[in-house]
Amino acid sequence: MREAALLLLVLGLQQAEGRCVFNRTQEYCLCYRLTEQSAGSVIQCLAASTVEFQGGDLEKYADFPIKDLDDSTIDMLGSLEIRKIVFSDLLVPEILLARVLRFFSYTRVQEMAFESCSFVGRSSWADMAGRALPILSLRFHNVTAAGLEGREQDLSPLSRWLGALQELSVTASHLAVLPCAVGRALRALRSLDLAHNSLGDDGLAPAFCRGAFTQLQVLSLRHNRLTSYHAVCGGVRLLGELRHLDLSHNALSAGAPSSSCQWPATLRVLNLSNAGLDEVLTPLPPALEVLDLSSNRLHAADISLRSLQALLLSRNALPAVPSIRGCPALHTLHLDDNLIAELPRDEVQLLERLRDVAAAGNPFNCTCRGAGAVQALAAAGCLGQGWPQGYVCHAPARYRGVLLRDVPASLLRCSPAVVLAPVCTGLALLCVAVAGGLLWARRARPRWLCGRGRQEDAVERDCTQRRPAAVVAFQHQL
Repeated sequence: MREAALLLLVLGLQQAEGRCVFNRTQEYCLCYRLTEQSAGSVIQCLAASTVEFQGGDLEKYADFPIKDLDDSTIDMLGSLEIRKIVFSDLLVPEILLARVLRFFSYTRVQEMAFESCSFVGRSSWADMAGRALPILSLRFHNVTAAGLEGREQDLSPLSRWLGALQELSVTASHLAVLPCAVGRALRALRSLDLAHNSLGDDGLAPAFCRGAFTQLQVLSLRHNRLTSYHAVCGGVRLLGELRHLDLSHNALSAGAPSSSCQWPATLRVLNLSNAGLDEVLTPLPPALEVLDLSSNRLHAADISLRSLQALLLSRNALPAVPSIRGCPALHTLHLDDNLIAELPRDEVQLLERLRDVAAAGNPFNCTCRGAGAVQALAAAGCLGQGWPQGYVCHAPARYRGVLLRDVPASLLRCSPAVVLAPVCTGLALLCVAVAGGLLWARRARPRWLCGRGRQEDAVERDCTQRRPAAVVAFQHQL
């Protein structure tokens, strides 16, 4: 136990007074500016799943003697429950890190993060040659270090570990160049986050060269210095397993057309939000399922993708609902905070087939037709988050500020002709039927009566013929 605590202490030593605090509920332990005198408090971190060492300068310990561990200490490290270690606000000599990192091969730590750290010096990493680490996720945020260019040989001893790494994040670290050799070493990487860096269009093709990142599925390039849509398309075309690409928060334009712009056939999710777009850029990945174009300056969105399932167009300048006839698989459409006043009836019939429609924050014209169309969507259960509070009338004046839900839009009120026309038609038909019946009765009754009279006259004549002559003579006398 003591040896394990000392190993953790080496990673968090600092001159100022500090201690470790363990949150049992979150299984999180924070060690702040440890000293040799306060090292005993690190013992409580052995029960944590996440340990953070915060604050300090480890440069003075670059020559700290670190011996090989005995079997009991190795067994102790293997029994620890620690799965994640975070180093923050530290000055880290690279040579010390290279010597300590090898001991993580005895632990079950799966995630390591460096936040607001500065790496100084340079190491050959020879102690890591041939070693495999259980760490599958590595994260750097707001760190400073020597560039990676020309360091391929220095990093070669890490090849076994890097070849098994699955997640890598290097964010807000002024990264401008990513050598091809790094991508080739990260053979099993599934997710790569390079957000908030300085990558430009020209740096993508070398970084994602042939043979690099062969298993990469998720790539984030948001908040970089990318400007050409076609250059990005050509730069990532060799990523044969790429499924999710985030290009948000880049000032993108179409750029010069390029024959090399061929999106990976596997690409399913494309994020182009906050990219300053005035139009939908083409070509779009042919098998795209999710397209995020929110927070741009679009006035139209003519999109036809048969596999598209979710289209996000919130916070644009769309004056009308874009046609979705070219997207038969669509089930989610977000149109919040645009300039849409009404939903056309023919589009509503298509929108009612979707599972999730959002149109809150638009300047709705709450006429009978306008309010009725949105209320029909709500009745169909299509409107998701934002209904009804986000649907407020802007016109006409008598409904300004009123929730669209509360606008009377019954069929009798809005389209009385639609309701009254069938009623009037029915009454007219009934009148025609009654008049026809009366006319038939008027014509049929005299013929019947006449027929009956003729029968009576015939009977009378027959009776007269059969009466005795005396009776007949008597009747004449009378």
